[in-house]
Amino acid sequence: MDTLISILHVAGAVFIVGPMAILPMTAMRAVRAGNGAQVAVLAKSTTIFTWLSLLVFVFGFGAMSMAPEEFDLSITTPWILWSIILYIIAFALTLFVVVPSMKKAAEALGADAGAGADAPKASYPAIAAGSGIASLLLVAVVVLMVWKP
Repeated sequence: MDTLISILHVAGAVFIVGPMAILPMTAMRAVRAGNGAQVAVLAKSTTIFTWLSLLVFVFGFGAMSMAPEEFDLSITTPWILWSIILYIIAFALTLFVVVPSMKKAAEALGADAGAGADAPKASYPAIAAGSGIASLLLVAVVVLMVWKP
């Protein structure tokens, strides 16, 4: 059973957390192209993948609890604790900064040119910075999971 949980944890990290990190970068291209409908779909997809990433989080706890006693793993193990903290920051940043910025850009691109024309330009840096930082945090989590200092 521990092997199954570990496989689900790693596969979830690849197929759920991966898109969570990459979709906002695709949205930036759609913002530059002026495709509001695509940005809206990517915002919704990013939201779904971000919430689904909690499954990876849960499977991680499952894998930790099933690890052999000789590894002495717990939530207070430094690399596990830092992984949790970094993931939570990336999760919050994506859900509360990146996705709202994507939605704002999508709405502005859907509106007529005029007063809202600067909104996509204003949202672009928030999408870029937020998703970039979240991606770096997720890379740090991967490093901690592999390195286990």
